Amino acid sequence: MSLKNLLDLMGRVALVTGGSRGLGLQMAEALGEMGARVALTARKAPELEAAARHLADRGVEALPVPVDLGRRESIPAVVEAVVSGLGPVDVLVNNAGTTWGAPAESHPPEAWDKVMRLNLDATFFLSQEVARRCMIPRRSGKIVNVASVAGLLGNPPGMTTAAYNASKGAVVNLTRALAVEWGRYGVNVNAICPGFFPSKMTHGLLSQIGQKVVEMTPLGRLGGEEDLKGAVVFLASEASRHVTGQALVVDGGASLW
Repeated sequence: MSLKNLLDLMGRVALVTGGSRGLGLQMAEALGEMGARVALTARKAPELEAAARHLADRGVEALPVPVDLGRRESIPAVVEAVVSGLGPVDVLVNNAGTTWGAPAESHPPEAWDKVMRLNLDATFFLSQEVARRCMIPRRSGKIVNVASVAGLLGNPPGMTTAAYNASKGAVVNLTRALAVEWGRYGVNVNAICPGFFPSKMTHGLLSQIGQKVVEMTPLGRLGGEEDLKGAVVFLASEASRHVTGQALVVDGGASLW
């Protein structure tokens, strides 16, 4: 099979959570460009509709599914909407996430719960529902969990995000666990660990430490709008069919220090 065919996603159905903006929308663009029909989830319907129109303008068939994935009981209905609208899910990108900044000694319990519900619980329970309904019966599927370098390392000075770090570290190990369990069904489960990318979530932090991050990064820049596209297409396609349980770091080399 040619490399072009290995990377081709024509006819595949991809579900991207947190797909209305930022990294999620960038990855949805990439999957759609390679031929996938894309379902997007996010909490805010107007932003989601705008993202779907943006993809349609690029020739990508997109289905917006408004939902708060922090509510576990909403997950079966999400999968039902995608299957009914586009067909069984071939590629799941668990990108939806949130963070909270507070010193560990005074971190609010409700903030801890909010971060864990979206970053970890939703990743597991949506993966479970998609695998059970779409991937395991068909003996095929690709799950890409968006973790973070924060799940692999400690914080640089000035960052107080214990819940976020813990949740992303758990996502990395959940990726390994699911890869082992579901490999016999032909399901590949991998993670992407982005470093610092400008986004709505990171805007405040990068305004304070962005220059220092750039100085500490071997490639000398923050992540850009195209820098996750190749990684997600690789992990969503047959090009990665012998890769599972891995965490691919995309951070310009910043975590090498």
